[in-house]
Amino acid sequence: MLRESRFELERPLAGLEIELNIVDEHGEAAMRNAQVLAAIAQPDWATELGQFNIEINIEPQGLDGEGALALENDVRSRLNHAESRARSENGHLVLIGILPTLREQDIGEGTLSANPRFRLLNEQIFAARGEDLHLLIEGVERLDTHADSVAPEAACTSVQLHLQVSPEAFAAHWNAAQAIAGAQVAVAANSPYLFGKELHRETRISLFEQATDTRPAELKEQGVRPRVWFGERWITSVFDLFEENVRYFPALLPLVEHEDPRELLERGLIPHLPELTLHNGTIYRWNRPVYAVVDGAPHLRVENRVLPAGPTVLDVAANAAFYYGLMAVLPYAERPIWSQMSFAAAEDNLNTAARHGIDARLYWPGAGEVPAVELILRRLLPMAYEGLERWGVDKSVAERLLGVIEGRCLTGRTGATWQVEKVEAIGGDRHEALRLMTLEYIERMHTNEPVHTWPV
Repeated sequence: MLRESRFELERPLAGLEIELNIVDEHGEAAMRNAQVLAAIAQPDWATELGQFNIEINIEPQGLDGEGALALENDVRSRLNHAESRARSENGHLVLIGILPTLREQDIGEGTLSANPRFRLLNEQIFAARGEDLHLLIEGVERLDTHADSVAPEAACTSVQLHLQVSPEAFAAHWNAAQAIAGAQVAVAANSPYLFGKELHRETRISLFEQATDTRPAELKEQGVRPRVWFGERWITSVFDLFEENVRYFPALLPLVEHEDPRELLERGLIPHLPELTLHNGTIYRWNRPVYAVVDGAPHLRVENRVLPAGPTVLDVAANAAFYYGLMAVLPYAERPIWSQMSFAAAEDNLNTAARHGIDARLYWPGAGEVPAVELILRRLLPMAYEGLERWGVDKSVAERLLGVIEGRCLTGRTGATWQVEKVEAIGGDRHEALRLMTLEYIERMHTNEPVHTWPV
C-alpha cells in the first residue's frame, strides 16, 4: 500500500483526544463513568480504562486564521456542557495528568470500565507476565507496590495530538516529534503525585511504562522490548514502525475480522487493516503511527502521546500550539535535528524532563546540555512562532498561546510545580492537603486562567 496506494496527503489539520478524571464533591475519585457518559449523551465522548475516566475526541480542524482560537473555544464549550451533565450524576470533571487524591484502594480489577476489550487486555497482559505488576518509582519520595491488574494505568490521563502526514513525510515528522518530546514534557508537566506520594514532575511517563509492561523480570533482563517505549532508532519510513510491531511484539488481542486486505487491494479498494490497527493500539509508543481510512481514502497520522491533561483548556491549547508550531518547521529543516543528535539523547531528554519538569537540563545540538527554559525560550519558541505563521495562524492568536509557554518558562511554574507548592503551603495530613489542593485546582481550572498565573 505504501508503494502503490494513493494516500490522502498532508492537510494542516489538528485533532486531539483529551482524557479526564471524574471526582465527587470532595475531590475524591468517583467510579461513575457509565452514568456520566449516559448523562452527556454525545458521540464525541467515550469510556476509558478506569471507571473514573472518560475521553473526548475532537475531530481534526484547521488552525489557520483564528482556527486555533476556535478550537480552544470549541473544547471549552464541550467540556462545560459535559461538566454540567456530570453534576447531575454528582460528578465533576478534572483535567490533570494524575488525580492527586487517587489511593491504592481505588485501583483494582473492579475499577476497570465494563468494556469487554479492557477486560480482555487485562487478562492477556497478565497471562503474558505470569506474575503481579511491580510498580517502583524513585522520585522525591519512593513508591514500591504491587498490583494484580492493569488498573494503575487508568491513573494516567493525557492529551493526544494528531497530525496527518503523507507517507513520504512521515519519517521526518516522527523523528522530529521524538526529538522534541523532552521539551514538551518539561514545560507541560502536571503529574507530581501518585497514591499520595510526591514522585516525578511528570510521574505519568514512568507509571504508564510500568503499568502496561507484559514482561516478567527474566524477559526484561534478556532485553525483550517493553510495550510502552520510546523506540530505539530514528526511522526512514513508517514501514519501520509497523515492521517493529510485528517483529518484537506478540498480539495481545487475538481478534480477527472478515476483511481480506489482499483481495480488496486487487479489486482497487482500500482495506481498513483491522488486525494491524488493533495490534498497533496495544503498542504504546510515545509517538505512535496511526493508519486510518476516512471516506474511502487511507491516511497516516503521527499521534503524539507525551502530554498530560490540563491544567486548563488554555494550557492544553498552548501545549498543542507549541507542538504544532515546531512540527511545521523541524521536519523540513535542511539539516534535520535527528541527524545531529543520537536517538539515546532524545530518550534521555524525555526521561530527564519527566523526572525534573521545568527544572530539567536537556541536550540540544549546538547548545549542549542546557536548562529546559533556556532551550525553549531561545531556540524552540522562535521556531514555534515561525511554524504557526506557516500554518497561517493569526499573529495575535499565536502570541496568546505561545505566550503561555513563555510565561511558564519565565515564572518556572507548571501544573506540577503549582500542585507541589500548594500542598506544601497547606501542610498537615498529606491526603487532606491533596484533597484541598485538588478542589482549588478544579476551581481555577474553570477560570481558564493559565497555570503560571495561579497564586499559591
